[in-house]
Amino acid sequence: MNTTVPAVSVVVPCRNEKRYIRQFVDSMLSQEPPPGGFELIIADGRSTDGTREMLTQMSAVNSLIRVIDNPGRIVSTGLNGAILVARGDIIIRADVHTEYAPDYISQCVTALTNTGAVNVGGPWVACGRGYLDGAIAAAFHSRFGSGGALAHDPDYEGVVDTVYLGCWRREYLRAIGGFDEQLVRNQDDELNLRSRRAGDVVWQTPRIQSRYYPRASLMRLFTQYMQYGYWKVLVIRKHRLPASWRHLMPAAFVSALTVLAVSSLLWRSATVAFYAVIIAYGACAVMASAVTAARSELRFLPVLPVVFSCFHIGYGYGFLRGAIDFLVLRRAPTSHMSALTRS
Repeated sequence: MNTTVPAVSVVVPCRNEKRYIRQFVDSMLSQEPPPGGFELIIADGRSTDGTREMLTQMSAVNSLIRVIDNPGRIVSTGLNGAILVARGDIIIRADVHTEYAPDYISQCVTALTNTGAVNVGGPWVACGRGYLDGAIAAAFHSRFGSGGALAHDPDYEGVVDTVYLGCWRREYLRAIGGFDEQLVRNQDDELNLRSRRAGDVVWQTPRIQSRYYPRASLMRLFTQYMQYGYWKVLVIRKHRLPASWRHLMPAAFVSALTVLAVSSLLWRSATVAFYAVIIAYGACAVMASAVTAARSELRFLPVLPVVFSCFHIGYGYGFLRGAIDFLVLRRAPTSHMSALTRS
């Protein structure tokens, strides 16, 4: 057993990642070690596909790998569990579906040391290996898809509201309370919001380089964004802050469609308005798709309008469901289980 205390602890939650976990671990172990070295702590959410067995085998032959149990089975509980046992003074969060530059860890440490920020990270750069995930990645970086979020800008350096993954001092994370375990999604955004409300700085730099690979499924994409919208409402309720226009626009769109669809049963004018809204959105989606395809690959053009609708309708529907559950019915986050509450 390695008894040397590492300078950095890389923490990563995972569950049922048999297809990706070995490649991820290999990429982490290939990192340029920072001064003092690092450890890799993987919080397994009780995987049922063989992931845990693979992790056990890998940890048996490499003392840098530590595997812990995550009975909560969601990202926030896994991260908190890993942080609790971490030995490094610096905590770096990692994701199984992300590929990292060889100097990712060292660049995180350098940025955290030089900027004075409490959390640093690189831009959220999405890449695809095939056709559908390539189209999803292209839409991910479109202003029509992301609403102009700075975290999606691969060239931006400076203060941000939130940052992809992240790197913190261990004691800071423990002092601020770690990740909110009520949240299935948006736990990163909520933690960064707490930091900013405390007057602390969150910093993004393109020197910290990684590539995120989205899942190549429209249904999983829709569910992912539905959960983002749903849990954003709980963050708003917790901090008593209004949502930005980026969060409200998809919900307003879905609300308008719903109201007009119901009203069309009674009034013909509502039917006309319903189709007018659909046509207007479709026109915007097609124009945005043309611009996005021209900047990436033209072959993505046929599917991009569908990808954008998964972003917007999924997020909008989830936000409305969250508003009903958390603001109107005042439901507890753990009082029900569905596609909205499973990670």
